[in-house]
Formats: sequence, structure tokens, C-alpha cells
Amino acid sequence: MQEKLDGQDYQPDNVTNYTKDIADTIRDRLKDLGWDRYKYIVSVVVGEQKGEGLKMGCRCFWDSDTDNYAEEMYISKQVFCVATVFGMYHY
Repeated sequence: MQEKLDGQDYQPDNVTNYTKDIADTIRDRLKDLGWDRYKYIVSVVVGEQKGEGLKMGCRCFWDSDTDNYAEEMYISKQVFCVATVFGMYHY
């Protein structure tokens, strides 16, 4: 995320490309790990940093022994980005 967004101003016309590129990079890196029995959901949100708060939530029905999630945030003076990955084991 930092490589893609560092030094970038918020430009609404480019946000779709940013989110797709970041999500694709995360997905590709997960595939490279070789965890073939897992299915992934990658969610990326990019917004303009104006000092306002943002709350995000989710609910999942999964196997707490094998399934999990991870999230990472990036914040600069111009933009913020939240990337969330859900990994579910496919039996």
C-alpha cells in the first residue's frame, strides 16, 4: 500500500485503479504462499484524508479453528487506505 500511495494526492478518478492494484497485489502474494485449501476475500478502501473519522465493521460465520482475517492501514496527509483479507479454509 505504501509503495502505491506514498506521495499521492487524492484524485477520485484514480481511486478505482489504486484499489484494484492494491487488492490484486495482495491476492497475488497470498496465492504465492501456496495455501491451496484457503479461499480469500480481499477488501481495499481508499479515501481522502480530511481528519474525519471512519468506522468499518463486518460479521462472519466461519470456523474459528481454521479461518481468520488480517488488516493493514496506511495514512498520509492526503489519503488513507484500509486493506482487509479474510481467509477461509475450504474443506
